[in-house]
Amino acid sequence: MTEAPDPPAGPLRDPHHRVSPKAVRLWLLEAVVALVLFAAGSFLLAAWIPSWSWLPLWLSGNSWLVPVVVLVPATPFLAVEPFVRFAVHRWELSGDVVYARSGFLTREWVFVPVSRIQTVDKAQGWFERLFGLATLEIRTASHAGSSTIQGLDHTVAAGLAEHLARRAEELRDDAT
Repeated sequence: MTEAPDPPAGPLRDPHHRVSPKAVRLWLLEAVVALVLFAAGSFLLAAWIPSWSWLPLWLSGNSWLVPVVVLVPATPFLAVEPFVRFAVHRWELSGDVVYARSGFLTREWVFVPVSRIQTVDKAQGWFERLFGLATLEIRTASHAGSSTIQGLDHTVAAGLAEHLARRAEELRDDAT
C-alpha cells in the first residue's frame, strides 16, 4: 500500500506576475459592450411584452420594469468586475512549470509542466489589439492541463510564447 504525499506546509501562494494594467481598460470596454447588449435586449423585450396576451395583466402593464430588473443589478457588477478580475489574475513561469490563477467567483489554479506543453499560441481579438494586449494559450495533451493567460501585454505574451516553445522543445529532446 502506498502512502499519500504530505500536504503542503502552507496555503498556495499567488503567482508572481500580474497581467497588464491595460487589461482593466479592455475588460471595462467588454463590460460596456455587454451592458449595451443587455440594455438593448431588455428594451426590446419590454416593447414586445404588451403584445403578448398570455402574460398576466400586471406584467404587460408594467413592461418598463424589465430593463430596470436587468440593468440595476448588472451595472454595478459589470463596473466592478474588471478591477476584481485584475486583482485576481496572475501568472508565473517558475522553473519548468507555468503557474496561472484566474477567476473571481470561482478560483482556478493551473500548473502546466513545460515538458508536457504541445503548443503555445498567442491570440489577439479586436479589442485586445486596440489595447496592445494578447492572450497566451498553452495546450497539453490533457484538457485539464491546458491554460489560458488573458490580459498580457503583447510583447510579454510574444516573448513568453517563444520561451515556452523553445524550452518545451529542449525538454522533449532531453527525454529521448
